[in-house]
Amino acid sequence: MSTTVQKTPAPIYKSEAGAEAIARRYREVLADWPIPAEQLHIPTREGETFVLASGPADAPPLVLLHGSGANSSTWRGDIAAWSRDFRTYSVDLVGEPGGSAPVRPKLNSDAVALWLDDVLAGLGISRTAVVGMSLGGWTALDYAVRRPDRITRLALLCPGGVGKQRYGWILKEILPRLLGRHDIRRSAQTVTGLDAADLGPVLDDIALTFTHFNPRTERLPRVTDAQLAALPMPVLTLVGDRDVMLDSTETARRITTFVPNATVEVLPGVGHAILGHTDTILTFLRTTTTP
Repeated sequence: MSTTVQKTPAPIYKSEAGAEAIARRYREVLADWPIPAEQLHIPTREGETFVLASGPADAPPLVLLHGSGANSSTWRGDIAAWSRDFRTYSVDLVGEPGGSAPVRPKLNSDAVALWLDDVLAGLGISRTAVVGMSLGGWTALDYAVRRPDRITRLALLCPGGVGKQRYGWILKEILPRLLGRHDIRRSAQTVTGLDAADLGPVLDDIALTFTHFNPRTERLPRVTDAQLAALPMPVLTLVGDRDVMLDSTETARRITTFVPNATVEVLPGVGHAILGHTDTILTFLRTTTTP
């Protein structure tokens, strides 16, 4: 007789103390949030999901999806501007170091879309604009492919699932680690491409997170050319030409070639983290599409 062994999901944190250190820092960020925000806890099939809601209650909805190893603090520099015109919902992805459940729905299935169905239902949203970064960009794109009638406009910042994933940067980090000279802040700078002089506090937060957090390791499923071609909504895509994690050239080419209503910008000298483009994204979100 064969026996099925139930596998317990690996913990997303390296220790309870590390989880508390990340949570403590997040509480500090939320206490210093630049505008008034409601802290919502939405029940879903994947567990509780934490959402920050800001802006006029009767304004059009805008859902924000951050990247891997992050939380809604990603949007600190954007939220005040975007919340003047939109009811913004900053969603903490499940399985990431935020306020949502520490579970990870399978990426190569409809599980993430079903989770987002529950989030939107809990918020009372039938159709919405979405901004997604990196893993959040993949999540937004996956949802747009599966639920095209529910997305009005889609802004993708260094999205996964389009250009090939790159792994060369990992090899460059292995040797220092083996020699006991691993500097996690320097690694964070390598991956994000952020300027330590101007964005040192952001790098400090990233270093704190990845000292204690176990990121996802599976390859992101890629959308097909046909799926891109079937997207009916306007799509803005921003990628950095120095992204070490994703092939930005391929991302730009595929979206430009296949998405019917696409605007693509390749940002010179920019790495994987795309910050400070608040006005560009807001202009796109404000634009009314003529039927």
